[in-house]
Amino acid sequence: MNNRRFYDNPFDDYPNETAEAVVNALTNEINEDYKRTIKIATKGLIARMEGYKGDWMHNGDYSVYTGLAGIAYLFYKYGKCFNEPHYINDAVKLLRICTDKFRGKGEITFLTGIVGPVALGAVVFHSEGYSDEAQNMISKVKSLQSVVLNENSDLPDELLYGRAGYLFSLLFLNSNISPAPIESDLIKQVIALIIKSGNLYSASKKYETPLMYVWHRTEYIGGAHGLGGILYILLQARQYLTETQLQKDIKPALDFLQNIRYVSGNFPPSIGSQTDKLVHWCHGAPGMTMLFCLAYEIYEDEDYLKTAVECGEVIWSRGLLKKGRGICHGVAGNAYTFLSLFQQTKNIKYLYRAGKFADWCMNHEARHSRSPDRPFSLFEGIAGTIYFLIDLQHPLSAKFPAYSI
Repeated sequence: MNNRRFYDNPFDDYPNETAEAVVNALTNEINEDYKRTIKIATKGLIARMEGYKGDWMHNGDYSVYTGLAGIAYLFYKYGKCFNEPHYINDAVKLLRICTDKFRGKGEITFLTGIVGPVALGAVVFHSEGYSDEAQNMISKVKSLQSVVLNENSDLPDELLYGRAGYLFSLLFLNSNISPAPIESDLIKQVIALIIKSGNLYSASKKYETPLMYVWHRTEYIGGAHGLGGILYILLQARQYLTETQLQKDIKPALDFLQNIRYVSGNFPPSIGSQTDKLVHWCHGAPGMTMLFCLAYEIYEDEDYLKTAVECGEVIWSRGLLKKGRGICHGVAGNAYTFLSLFQQTKNIKYLYRAGKFADWCMNHEARHSRSPDRPFSLFEGIAGTIYFLIDLQHPLSAKFPAYSI
């Protein structure tokens, strides 16, 4: 284990004498005074972002992951949460810039492709009454189905660059626009191809799981590129899954994942890895917590909840990362683990832990020693930190952006 990737956790765990400054045990909520502290910090961080507008406005990146669309995602959430319409208007303007870059063909994922800005634009434009623009965006998302459903292409299946990222976009549209604009048949076809691809690859390698995937010649496990992230998106499409897919494909794959964990409770980044050092949303326990919480909800298997809880212990111990406070590989992303566990268990300990990780994000900037390439972006920078701080104020409805529907 390589201690250099994280700081030792300096916080007392729950319960302790000062915990009531963070959470209210009687209401099972964030303490109102602490909520005000979070709100003040949130407003300060977004003001800082606006002060560096030239840095993020003209860098040529239009993605949700590290570009302009991710900042629009934050602005829209911020405007809605704090009833500040000018942020919603700014989000609309930014998304019009991003969606103007749509050229069709590739880039089929929500996070790194043009589909993300377009799907997000459809939801925002629909919500704000721009119905024609929203419908145009929906049509553009659907127009890429031929690329996604081409079995002879070398398109991967993972979340960042592959079919799971397109599937997320379809689910995102249907969960945020009523009536649902994406036909069930299209979603089922994408699911069937993701599962078929996993079946074929796993069989070719003789794995003891019906599903396995490869990206850049590596069999990844985590949320961003691997089996765990693909399974999480598939399970969020439960209403479109067959019982055979649930029981014969996905459940055995979940069991396989449980059996390859490190002794620590963390997950390897890829098959065969022996280095227990990555505790990020993209690789390791944080992305898997959400998967196994959802798996417990669907299958009612206590072992799945136990796995999620053990992930939480790993993250409480090793989750204050030196990489900073972003959500892909930073402290804010790791904190979503505790929000997921709180939603599933209603145990206030997890809300307290999320609050203490928020304390780190707000007050330990000098220790965020590694500056990301996109320091204001949603997944690497402070836009993601702000997004988490907003979600923490409403923990039961919190959703890890571009991962949880």
